[in-house]
Amino acid sequence: MSDTQPTIEALLAAGVHFGHQTRRWNPKMRRFIFAERNGIHIIDLQKTLRQLEVAQKLVRDVVLRGDSVLFVCTKAQVAGIVKQEADRCGAMYITERWLGGLLTNFQTVKKQLRRMKELEAGSAEGGEWENYTKKERLMMTREKDKLSKYLSGIRSLTRTPGLMFVVDAKKEKIAVAEANKLGIPIISIVDTNADPDLITVPIAGNDDAIRSVELITKAIAETIAEARREAPVREESDDVAEGAMTYSSERGTEAAGDRGDERRRRRPRRRRAKPEAIAAHLKGAEGEGEPGEAAPDATDE
Repeated sequence: MSDTQPTIEALLAAGVHFGHQTRRWNPKMRRFIFAERNGIHIIDLQKTLRQLEVAQKLVRDVVLRGDSVLFVCTKAQVAGIVKQEADRCGAMYITERWLGGLLTNFQTVKKQLRRMKELEAGSAEGGEWENYTKKERLMMTREKDKLSKYLSGIRSLTRTPGLMFVVDAKKEKIAVAEANKLGIPIISIVDTNADPDLITVPIAGNDDAIRSVELITKAIAETIAEARREAPVREESDDVAEGAMTYSSERGTEAAGDRGDERRRRRPRRRRAKPEAIAAHLKGAEGEGEPGEAAPDATDE
């Protein structure tokens, strides 16, 4: 974790400590403010570094658990940096307009992702588009470009993310509200004009300066990349532990693997004979006896 942790000197050089004008502040950010200089709030970098460490630990736990991380930044001046870092660490990203309901109406988003992939496959060489007219191909191209513009960063998203990293919590208020509604933890760069109570792990810092955003985003991205490299090792250790013994007060000792196999094993179904088959079987049995031979019950009588 120490390799991905920036120093206070690096934060200071990047201008992370510069907040907004004092007249634009949010009183809830008081605990992160160190002082006031020339009408501008100065952020306490010791607390910023401490919060960044907590955020990196949360990111690590989420990635090792197998969940995805979603980067959200629609600020034009820093969106390119966020996209670059997300691509580098293999995270999802939204750098264009946040589509309302992207998380709370995820089933519809999944349909749009499926449609985008169908259009991309059809537009490829030898695809189905060759069977359409020029006007139809033009309309489908426009639809594909529009979907790709907003959804290309989450094309491999199959379920809601396990964590969301936001650059400007105030600007991305819709994304923050949807994540809070679904209980998705949020890490965000929070300037002195934002509400830190809406964020799971607020990182107090300058969310306007390019170097400031780049430094913090890079620290989060490197933590994701580091956790991804450790994930295969963790999976191998889980395979080794499959033969471990578990203990139960009711059943005693049993192998964990055997218990899993027992759950998967199903009791065979008993097939019920049809009435027509039963009648045919009885009729055949009666016909097998020789003519004139009486049944045992008849002779006894």
